[in-house]
Amino acid sequence: MTRKERYDYVLKYFREQMPEVQTELEFSSVFQLLVAVILSAQCTDKRINQVTPELFRHFPDAKTMATAEVEDVLEYVKSVSYPNSKAEHLVKMARMLVERHEGEVPQDMNLLLDLPGVGRKTANVIQSVAFGKSSMAVDTHVFRVSHRLGLVTKKDNTPYKVEQMLVKNIPAEDIPRAHHWLLLHGRYVCTSRKPHCKKCDLNGVCPSATLSSSYDGTGSQP
Repeated sequence: MTRKERYDYVLKYFREQMPEVQTELEFSSVFQLLVAVILSAQCTDKRINQVTPELFRHFPDAKTMATAEVEDVLEYVKSVSYPNSKAEHLVKMARMLVERHEGEVPQDMNLLLDLPGVGRKTANVIQSVAFGKSSMAVDTHVFRVSHRLGLVTKKDNTPYKVEQMLVKNIPAEDIPRAHHWLLLHGRYVCTSRKPHCKKCDLNGVCPSATLSSSYDGTGSQP
């Protein structure tokens, strides 16, 4: 099977199985999405959704969060991973939005990357989810599943290289959904330590399906 055939098969499967798909993070504005994504780094969406309702009740937008002290925000996010640095990033990010963007989250990639706590993955999520752009966010799930399914090569050994390969091979109109397709497949089926290969409808075309369950999807085994 060529790589193009593999992409065609995998994308056709996801289009049929998950025609409508969205982030599992809960939010009611672009700012709140940005906050949730920053908090979600190395933390589960379930945990973030438990934390953000109370956080957003006190700081619903950039203007209110910009007036807060780091300790004020920390009180509501202390149960997430790296709470001190994330609380600091959130306050600084909100202040920058107020000072430079009238409290609104910008759409431009470079302007997003200038914000404290925002890396390329977070910026791509905002562009894709909030603004409907063809931006591919590569988190640990997308990285792992892309390798296991043979959508990328062993040389694509960084999130940015994986992003470039996926964008090159996935139609632009599918990219916003493709991030969620691969992420959710990795979260619930192609899990890190014990992938559910026997239950996976893609195992017939997956080059990793016969490998040990400890395979990490990056071209090597521990």
